[in-house]
Amino acid sequence: MNFWDKITGADMTREMALFEGRAQALPADLRAAWEEIRLQLWHHADLTGRNLMPLFNGALGLLEEAAADGQSAREVLGGDIEGFCAALAGEEGAHTARDKWRRQLSRNVAKKLGR
Repeated sequence: MNFWDKITGADMTREMALFEGRAQALPADLRAAWEEIRLQLWHHADLTGRNLMPLFNGALGLLEEAAADGQSAREVLGGDIEGFCAALAGEEGAHTARDKWRRQLSRNVAKKLGR
């Protein structure tokens, strides 16, 4: 990845286009689940969102395997897509800007208290 792509986010745009192309091959219920997963995972993004690319790839791979096995979205993900995304982001250690600010505030308070 070159500097210009990293600054403008063109690399992420290309990668998301590839993900969307893969998602178009999914059956309708799995494609709808992909849309929901994509929206829910953005809540766990850092400033750039690059931390989510491996998560998107893994989730889409799971849906592709489910399609190959003939499973439905409900069989694979259950009824709680939001919980699935939270667990996926938590396992991968995806931290949001809010998490960073919370850690920084905790450090500053501890420093002020002399700990």
